[in-house]
Amino acid sequence: MEKKLSSVAKTFTPSPIQELSHLAQRCNAINLAEGFPDFPAPTHLKLAAVSAINSDFNQYRHVQGICEHLARIMKAMHGVDVDPKTDIAICCGQTEAFAAAVFAVIDPGDEVVLFDPSYETYESCIKMAGGIPVYVALDHPFWSLDSDKFMGSFTCRTKAVILNSPQNPTGKVFTKDELEIIAGACCRWDCLAITDEVYEHLTYDNIKHTSLASLPGMQERTIITSSLSKTFCVTGWRIGWAIAPAFFALAIRNIHVKLTDSAPAPFQEAALTALRSPPDYYESLRKGYESKRDYIMELLAKIGFQIQFKPQGSFFLFAELPKNSPLSDVEYVKELIEQAGVVAVPGCGFFHTNLSLEKPTQVSCNYQTRYIRFAFCKSNATLAAAAKQLGGLKVGAPVSAGTTRDK
Repeated sequence: MEKKLSSVAKTFTPSPIQELSHLAQRCNAINLAEGFPDFPAPTHLKLAAVSAINSDFNQYRHVQGICEHLARIMKAMHGVDVDPKTDIAICCGQTEAFAAAVFAVIDPGDEVVLFDPSYETYESCIKMAGGIPVYVALDHPFWSLDSDKFMGSFTCRTKAVILNSPQNPTGKVFTKDELEIIAGACCRWDCLAITDEVYEHLTYDNIKHTSLASLPGMQERTIITSSLSKTFCVTGWRIGWAIAPAFFALAIRNIHVKLTDSAPAPFQEAALTALRSPPDYYESLRKGYESKRDYIMELLAKIGFQIQFKPQGSFFLFAELPKNSPLSDVEYVKELIEQAGVVAVPGCGFFHTNLSLEKPTQVSCNYQTRYIRFAFCKSNATLAAAAKQLGGLKVGAPVSAGTTRDK
């Protein structure tokens, strides 16, 4: 009966990362892999959700007040006018919003430009829609955008560009100049842009997030996706949205209804409380994560990791392996689990083979197996415990040369 699987389903296979997750569970490893907090969500949000459940907001529901709040936030942050009645679709998290956006605009054979490295879900959605991912490699190790490579990726079949900023896994925030290059290409080639802006409030060192939709000529051709998950430490609530011109938003809403019908009703109600948060909530969140970022950077540098790029946003650190380690990223993570009791994510899962239009002989891809992603969205106690267990590793040496984890 396995032959009955669709051709798309056959392309989705278990990755080495899943095997490492099982190993981490067996070893009871400290989780610096997954991108969700291990500390409590804000109390007032939990109380709002409980109140909504007790008030019997438990059936299919669309809470229009979320759209009203999002429209005000877009105007305040980016100067973009959004009609809350027509331009916003509430979905089950950013993941569904993104998938619905792709399904709404991508036809079989359409090419979609993505930046490499990138979050793997984007490619999956494009392929499910029958689209063709076209990767443009960001220049390692500072992940800057090469204008010539980017412009060279466009053809008459290019339908859209995917932009995640602040970015997972690198922590890069695209600069104004880079955004202008992207906007210019979209306008020149009459392409759409689909953005993932879930880390919009998590930027550091006085760097500000700029939405691509705020650039001249881009609001009419941009679909923004985001969610409550990262900003309010509620990744399991699955409240997300797409913001787009009315005809795109309607198509996304229609697809959402066919897929899941409604985002969780009580959590939509609680979202109203979240979106009314004062400016000092966001500032406190940012400062807390900035401190955690600095802590994990110092920790990993001490044990030999090469930290050439300081994360400007998100809550991930993409660290390069110690110079004299002969191990690949997957091998290194396995050793981290077994010897230090700490798990992170091998970077290879974020890289892709068809990096750009360059010939393979013209670009070295060796660095693709030399990165590990660490999530620092963890409690101070978790980070301190990880520091203690990683402290026995020898600086600049392969992990296997370090001391064995205490049992």
